[in-house]
Amino acid sequence: MGLAVLASAIGAMVGCPSTALGMTRGDRTVRGDRPRVRSGGSGNLAATYRSHRYRDDRRGRARTRLSKGAASRRGAFDLDPERAKAFAARWQLPRVYATLEELLADPKVAVVDIAVPPWEQPSIVRSALLAGKDVLAQKPFALDSTIAAELAELAQTHNRLLVINQQMRYDEGIAAAREMIERGWIGRLWALEMSVDIFIDWRSWFADADRLAIWYHAIHELDAIRSLLGTPSRVWCTGSTFPGTPGRGERRVMCGLHYPDGAMVTLHVSTENRSGDPSGTFRIEGTDGTIRGELRRFYKDDRKGPDVLELWSRVLPTDGWARYDCTRTWFPDAFAGPMRALLQAAAEGVPAPSGARDNVHTVRLVEALYRAIETGEAQPLT
Repeated sequence: MGLAVLASAIGAMVGCPSTALGMTRGDRTVRGDRPRVRSGGSGNLAATYRSHRYRDDRRGRARTRLSKGAASRRGAFDLDPERAKAFAARWQLPRVYATLEELLADPKVAVVDIAVPPWEQPSIVRSALLAGKDVLAQKPFALDSTIAAELAELAQTHNRLLVINQQMRYDEGIAAAREMIERGWIGRLWALEMSVDIFIDWRSWFADADRLAIWYHAIHELDAIRSLLGTPSRVWCTGSTFPGTPGRGERRVMCGLHYPDGAMVTLHVSTENRSGDPSGTFRIEGTDGTIRGELRRFYKDDRKGPDVLELWSRVLPTDGWARYDCTRTWFPDAFAGPMRALLQAAAEGVPAPSGARDNVHTVRLVEALYRAIETGEAQPLT
């Protein structure tokens, strides 16, 4: 019925093998036989996951499907020298830079991977681009869409790549659903419902944020939804948190996205699950079929693992619900997606799906949702 063929196509897309050896982009040849990747900001997220990405890629681990030797880690920098040293020692990085300027001046560094709080990120991104480096930035890469658009324009002006670490659109369940939609298996896309119910301990620097759940979590789901349906024309949103919860920012939201052709999305995200039964589900309705899935990255114990996806289609047709077996997980597979896409873009000139120009629209969408919360009214996207 086509699902076996689809599995092969998705595998190639999610694995996205890189041929980034002696890369050339435009009139620029990357120094050395591999792109040299430098980590900027060595906090817990970086130490736990980001270097797993490079370690796995470099060893050619089958699970990530990257060519052996696709990325060579050059070094790290952090404002806390001891943290940078510990990070470098743990991941066997050859060099610790004393300053950001020293790192950006290293001609062997081709790619800079930044992991810092979002308000600190734009100035570092700007400096890296002006120094001739390609950049992987965290999301949100700016808390203001005007600044985000300026950075995207700066990257294009200087012929550099700026890719945003929006991993969810690279998650296999989302990627497979997107491929099914593009193949026309559910007809005209008409409605999407997504619900994520988890617990996040928002302590540390998040605790004082006036805006919380959308900027720092729901931006995942919103960007993935945009990868499926594009950018909506009008949105509404409401947000809240349990009474007595410390901090000011919203911890759960209900969002509605409306499209010019009549398609609609409802998104519920809660980071206040106290009962220990986290979940993530989605359902996509078309005129000729339905896709339903579970985002197993959010589950616990024996339910945690690769996503679960099922398809009902009058186009193929299916005999009831047909199961698509996902084999890859968010960590490390989807998490490796943005860097993998950056390396492929540098090697082959293929635009990265989560490039800055596209991600500006995700930032604008988040801003519109916050305006809807503040005004109590639906907001247009301009």
